[in-house]
Amino acid sequence: MNTTFKCLLLATGVFSFTGITGYAQSKDAGGLKNWPKGASPQEVGKKVAARFVEVPHPNFGRPTPPKVITYPEVCTWYGSLTFAKVTKDKALLKQLADRFEPLFSTEASMVPVPDHVDYAVFGSVPLELYMQTKEQKYLDMGKGIADKQWGPPEGPRVKPESHDYYNKGLTWMTRMWIDDMFMITAVQAQAYRATGDKKYIERAAKEMVVYLDSLQKPNGLFYHAPDVPFFWGRGDGWMAVGMSELLRSLPKNNPNRARIMQGYKLMMSSLLKYQAETGMWRQLIDDPESWPETSCTGMFTFAMITGVKEGWLDKKTYEPAVRKAWLSLITYIDEKGDIREVCEGTNKKNERQYYLDRKRNIGDMHGQAPVLWCATALLR
Repeated sequence: MNTTFKCLLLATGVFSFTGITGYAQSKDAGGLKNWPKGASPQEVGKKVAARFVEVPHPNFGRPTPPKVITYPEVCTWYGSLTFAKVTKDKALLKQLADRFEPLFSTEASMVPVPDHVDYAVFGSVPLELYMQTKEQKYLDMGKGIADKQWGPPEGPRVKPESHDYYNKGLTWMTRMWIDDMFMITAVQAQAYRATGDKKYIERAAKEMVVYLDSLQKPNGLFYHAPDVPFFWGRGDGWMAVGMSELLRSLPKNNPNRARIMQGYKLMMSSLLKYQAETGMWRQLIDDPESWPETSCTGMFTFAMITGVKEGWLDKKTYEPAVRKAWLSLITYIDEKGDIREVCEGTNKKNERQYYLDRKRNIGDMHGQAPVLWCATALLR
């Protein structure tokens, strides 16, 4: 980000949230519509989406070929598509569809086998492409993946407990990892949006309640794993985004809606308490010595934007927190459209220092995606 813009942010009091020149006289000091030059969701989203279009497929977690599309790219692709939709950017939509086209032919080997939550989430992208283009091939691919997720257990990843989960009406891919509540619910919610068939959203809601009842702590947050008592930022971010995306489309008469809304509101109220003065959230949410981390900040900001826009959260309470978070988050984006201070892919470990020492990446799609989600939600 250029020096002029940084100076503008400092001069206008963004970091202390004392007011923003030109907007301080309005009733909401800018709210979620009026932004300083360069800080609008239209400008930021366009830059980050353009960056996604120009970068090659990453080979996340795979040091050698063959490449397979993995979930950070899926999340960024989905975010770019939703941004194209809300801004009615047909040129961007075409670029995103063109990126997908080889997956039907020369790059077909890069389509992941949907035998794990991290791979099945890929279905969200063709389902979004179908909703925007109405091309049947996208629906066939995406719906097939969503159906496979709730089909009988099969393949080398099946475990003894997979059958137990399947027999209870859950996906056999259930792991009781907090990441799952985006990976599973995203593709099912997308299948519902694309087809109107309530079975998809009902599946996702039932699954979410099981995870909430099993994993949410009294303070509304979630340990990275039952045996790892740390509130890792991005891990909790998947829960925040998953609940928001699910509730956004879940019919009001769904019997599980009230339970999910309760879990969502409890989490949001807790996150509000842990937001730093800068507007950011930390690598370990409740650890004041932990570093500000951009992927979780983007995720929590998206969840709160959605809650304010949908009327689930009190506007006077949460809107200032959202504005502060967005204006802080975007200062981490450079001229190319890459965001820094993104925690690298992280497995669980019962050690505080392990989380504090994680590598801080630049341009990692774990961090690029939430920026696009926020831009879309602010414009929705």
